[in-house]
Amino acid sequence: MRKWKRVETAGGPRFRSALAPHEAALLKNLVGSLIGMLNERESSAPPDELEQITGMRTGHTRPPDEPTLRRLLPDFYKPDQVGADTAENLNAALRSLHEPEIIDAKRGAAQQLLDTVPDGGGRLELDEDGARAWIAAVNDIRLALGTMLAIGPDGPERLPVGHPLAAHLDVYQWLTFLQEYLVLALMGKPTR
Repeated sequence: MRKWKRVETAGGPRFRSALAPHEAALLKNLVGSLIGMLNERESSAPPDELEQITGMRTGHTRPPDEPTLRRLLPDFYKPDQVGADTAENLNAALRSLHEPEIIDAKRGAAQQLLDTVPDGGGRLELDEDGARAWIAAVNDIRLALGTMLAIGPDGPERLPVGHPLAAHLDVYQWLTFLQEYLVLALMGKPTR
């Protein structure tokens, strides 16, 4: 991947880069998996009579069991903020009301990324909304991979040679650079 280049146009800034064929295929695969996880979570929501009467969509009241989805759809409150019982009740109510919108936003950003990844690699150009969608979608992919790799504030930065997840860490680090350079371009700051 080439670094992102910000180009000022009459229609606003544009953000240009290029992907190698294997990078484009990898992004499509990762984003497709992300969308699949979100779709599965949404489709597993229990039916709600109020939704059938009012048309207001509701979601789960319980957090996801799977750690990756739990990272993508975290609780709104922690027990140490408001007490355990209060946190559980608030999280259930807020999750039910807002999870469908959060899933829509995540899936929308992911779909925008998918729609702009050139088939077989090559050049791409994004407007500001497209750049923001890419940043959001890449962040979600990084959260998912980071959960799988148990990445915390202290790393790991490297895994031993032959470790079964070493390639995943390389992908995580590549996505970090992709995201960082796009954020810097969006902010109008020069890349290093």
